[in-house]
Formats: sequence, C-alpha cells, structure tokens
Amino acid sequence: MIKAIVGVEDENTRLDVFLAGCPGIVSRSSAQALIESGRAVVNAMERPKNHHLKIGDEVAYSLPEEKAPTVEAQPIPIKIVYEDDEVIVVDKQAGLVVHPAVGNYSGTLVNALLAHTGLANIGAPLRPGIVHRLDKETSGLMVAAKTDHAYMSLVKQLKDRRVTRTYLTLVEGVFSENEGRIDAPIGRNPKDRKLMAVTPKGGREAVTGFIVLSTAGGYSLLRVRLETGRTHQIRVHMKFIKHPVIGDPVYGSHSGGRQLGLTRQWLHAAELEFDHPSTGERVAFKAGLPADLKESLAKVTGVSLDSVTNM
Repeated sequence: MIKAIVGVEDENTRLDVFLAGCPGIVSRSSAQALIESGRAVVNAMERPKNHHLKIGDEVAYSLPEEKAPTVEAQPIPIKIVYEDDEVIVVDKQAGLVVHPAVGNYSGTLVNALLAHTGLANIGAPLRPGIVHRLDKETSGLMVAAKTDHAYMSLVKQLKDRRVTRTYLTLVEGVFSENEGRIDAPIGRNPKDRKLMAVTPKGGREAVTGFIVLSTAGGYSLLRVRLETGRTHQIRVHMKFIKHPVIGDPVYGSHSGGRQLGLTRQWLHAAELEFDHPSTGERVAFKAGLPADLKESLAKVTGVSLDSVTNM
C-alpha cells in the first residue's frame, strides 16, 4: 500500500479529489475506481468518494504494480534564513515552485529542502512539511516543518491567526485612503476553474489588510498583511479593488510590469512571525527585496526605497 498523510492544504478535501492528486493516479475517475474497489482507505477504513478528509488522516491506496513516483532530493540552491531541529525558514527565489505535483516531481523547493534536511511526514508524499505556500513567481519568506509536532503547531497557529505574514507589493493606481481592509471570500473562478476569484457564494473567508507606503507615477507601493491564506489571495483581492499587482500576467497589470523591466509579479513576502513550536517564543524574520524588484522600483520616479528599508 502507498500511504499519504493529509496536510493543511488538503483539509476538508473530498477523498476522490485528494487521491486524484496522488502519485500514480492519473485522474479523478481512476481515483473513484480505487475507492469503489476497496483499494483506497482512510485510517484503515473504507470511505465513500465524497468523504471529507482531516489533517493527519492516513490515506492508503494500492496500484496495480504497487509503484508510484517519489519526490527525490535535488541540490537546488536556496537561501536559508534560519534552521533548527523543528523548523526551517527560507527566502524563496522567484521562479521556484514550492512543491511537486502530479506530472512534475522535480525542481521544486521541497526537492531542494530534502537535499538539505528531513521534513515532517504530514503533507507527504508530495508536500512534506509544507504548511503554507508562495506562488511560483512570488519571492520571500516561508517556513517549513521538520517534525510532525512542528507541523501541527504551525497549522494551529495559522488557523488561530497567530502567524503574521507581511508582503510588499507594487500595484496600479492611487488610493484615496492611506490604509484599507479587504474582506471578500475567494473561491474557484466559475468561468475558469484553474483560477481564483472573489466569489460571494461558496467562497472561503479571505481578509487582506494594507497600508500605502508611497504613491508616484500612477503606482502605489503597499505593505500588505494576510489575515487568511487563500490561494492567490493578494493578487485576487488587488484585482477585485481595481488596483492589480504590477507584472501579474494572470490577475493584474502585465503591461505595467514590462514597462518597469519586470518578468514576474511585483510581490514579495518580506516579514514572517510565529511562535516557535518547541519554546513558544515569538520569532520574527525579514527578507530584503530581491534585485529585480529593487531595480523596477527605482524606475518609478518619486518612490523611495527608504519606505521599504525603514519598515
């Protein structure tokens, strides 16, 4: 039997949907066939295909040849900000995918981390130790859990909103107020299920707070704090209030990014705070702007890097 431990990203996911994303399973229909034949169980018990999973559930399934792709360690360069026996904090570079997915099992942050250290079992087999994500083209701070204890502690802190995640982003337009709070649920875009959107019906709670640090040349530099952690949350919320993230080809102002020499969205996870899983001590980390964002910001007349470095 091949085993997978349900992590935070898959909490409350249907069993068949979860299985469809597991190694060796090619589609949702093949996942359903495994469930119906009794070859996929949850905590050693048969469950229906629409059974909703909880964090820590063990999903075991068997394939005809009992083989599935595995996530291999790869010596990919990463910037480690902090590490101990429980957690590892990295400053992820833009262009690096956080974890493998079906059909693409290499070249990710997880592959790089496994070459350096061990990770928690929860979230396995494709997302061991990963409690939150950054989009591929978003740079900045992430914490991963090296033990199951640390994983569960960080997940609880995320749910209790004790993990503070602060971003810097350059967006289109000028604000009438110096700060704001966006409270708008996010779910799958009904017109394109690969994308996210503000969806009043069926969406999950999503709250984003922001402060305007500087405005010039039709751009605004924001300090953004997540109260929740939905997929693409900042990018979707900024589009929703008609201040799209510069350089975002999906939700935002791609042409504005080209004008500033950007090849990705102007979004950086600059600060991260949480309670250490073992000591309970509050720990805080900062990550300076990468070169491409500094260079693009310097092209906006009137926006000073002082507004960033003096945060």
